[in-house]
Amino acid sequence: MSLETFHPVIQDWFRSRFDGPTEPQTHGWPPIANGEHTLIAAPTGSGKTLTAFLAIIDRLFREGVEGRLADEMRVVYVSPLRALSNDMHRNLETPLAEILAEAERQGIVVPPISVGLRTGDTPSHRRAAMVCRPPHIFVTTPESLYLMLTAEKSREVLRTVDTLIVDEIHALVRDKRGSHLGLSMERLQHVAERPLQRIGISATQKPIERTAAFLVGGASAQHPRDTESPRVATRGLEDRITTEPLTPHQSPPPPVTIIDVGHQRDLDLAIEVPPSDLSSVCSHEQWNEINERLVELINEHRSTLVFVNTRRLAERLTFQLTERLGEDAVGAHHGSLSADIRLSTERRLKSGQLKAVVATASLELGIDVGYIDLVVQMGSPRSIATFLQRIGRSGHALGLTPKGRLFALTRDELIECMSLIRAVKAGRLDATPIPEAPLDILAQQIVAEVAAEEWDTDELFDLCRRSYTYRNLSREHFDEVVEFLSEGLTAKMGRLRTYLHHDRVNRRLRARKGARITAVNNGGAIPEIDNVRVVMEPDMTVVGSVDEDFAVEGSAGDIFLLGTTSWRMQQLRGNDLIVSDAHGAPPTVPFWRGEAPGRTIELSEEVARLREEIVEKASDKPETASSRARGGRDAV
Repeated sequence: MSLETFHPVIQDWFRSRFDGPTEPQTHGWPPIANGEHTLIAAPTGSGKTLTAFLAIIDRLFREGVEGRLADEMRVVYVSPLRALSNDMHRNLETPLAEILAEAERQGIVVPPISVGLRTGDTPSHRRAAMVCRPPHIFVTTPESLYLMLTAEKSREVLRTVDTLIVDEIHALVRDKRGSHLGLSMERLQHVAERPLQRIGISATQKPIERTAAFLVGGASAQHPRDTESPRVATRGLEDRITTEPLTPHQSPPPPVTIIDVGHQRDLDLAIEVPPSDLSSVCSHEQWNEINERLVELINEHRSTLVFVNTRRLAERLTFQLTERLGEDAVGAHHGSLSADIRLSTERRLKSGQLKAVVATASLELGIDVGYIDLVVQMGSPRSIATFLQRIGRSGHALGLTPKGRLFALTRDELIECMSLIRAVKAGRLDATPIPEAPLDILAQQIVAEVAAEEWDTDELFDLCRRSYTYRNLSREHFDEVVEFLSEGLTAKMGRLRTYLHHDRVNRRLRARKGARITAVNNGGAIPEIDNVRVVMEPDMTVVGSVDEDFAVEGSAGDIFLLGTTSWRMQQLRGNDLIVSDAHGAPPTVPFWRGEAPGRTIELSEEVARLREEIVEKASDKPETASSRARGGRDAV
């Protein structure tokens, strides 16, 4: 399928915006148009998101021209971050409006293709409006999809869905949040009246076959594959994801087309070290040297993204850069800032009002913040894939070379940064781990699904087994979870806190009173963190959150930093920390517990190899090894 197979209006719009299709688009449009399950793996900035959407938009547009497009939900787009959902909502509405305008210019009458957004930041009245008038394309997060599947009215809205798109799938499959989404995808297929076409989008993943298997799960193979497509671009999984022995309850995985363009691009990379010798910790003097060098880099470029590993460091570094560059030149972006502050920072960066933004993983994925010509990583990101993802935020367009600078803060980090660059140049990548059948997530989803409708236990077990994470779930473990949910943890506790009624004779599961509200109020797999909301007087605006211990240990009158603004503590009222504007008074930096990432196995192996090489060279020529350890730039 080439661009010429699209509707003429879609063709004209595409040619007015782009020079031509990219490689992911050339190879991805045919299987998507044929209704095949498709996984697209391509570098950041290669147009893979438009690959998924344009074929779907063309399908909906043709139905609109023919008068067959009903006011019903057809596409569910799932993204891992609320910020990414907001960005995709904006980036969908603009092309759709331009396509509609092009159709009107050509005299073609077509109803608009509507887009709806639901995340944790979406007001309740907008959520209710989407249930009354469903959008054609629904943009959401895994947690909000779970809530839609569990609530009675919104569950009915999902019955007309025929396409599921999972963006940045590699960021979801690696933990229990992916396990949770996998069960939600099977629940969505159960609710949908038509077979779901599943489309996955990712920039970095290994092994890609396992990610594709996660995407399709046990979905029925309802569409034939194009066997004439080039094998280098489109590949089936029949001969590769069935290496594990199938149990009696399992069926072979359905076919899926993989569009693997590769994760490697030409990169402009270098390691930065302070002029003074590195030690086991980064001293205040060295931080001053690092900040001065960082200011030089920011001033040499139009817009810069500075990635850090913790929210505390994000606030600290933003404050230090603000003192040197001015309050209107630097912004902070992390998950403990309110949605309004995050969106304002994204808009200001995109419009050129900010020269730099210091961010955590909240800006790691494909959020559109305009042209970025430099990415700086402070310290090691502890993962090869994370580093590639972050560096790819610069030069985020076709034909541009991503530019990144990696600041080593200690001696050990210098070795790790050198190992990271070596791994990137060698084309090595972290393997994406996928949890095996976590029972806590299983219990949560069972309660949610049974609260939505009554189930036969055998059929519910089969539904759970269709999720890739639970493909090896034993009936014994499933029955133990059902026993716990219906009988309680111990016999002495009784059934006062149980959520299900289990009819063992007829093998039926029904929800007890309060099961649905419990499932809705306790949904998701994001770890619970003891955070306290930061609320500004007098209008009681939520500006973000801080760690509970930080709020408890603080006293009235204490001043702390959050989102480039100094706040003065007034009082701790329940779960709200009441604050007022400190008008730039010198602040302390808040802390959040347990947020630093761990190093991946693949990067650890690379560090071990480098250390072994240094030891070997040191035994032969000590001066050579010493010079390599000091010269970070020479090593890359």
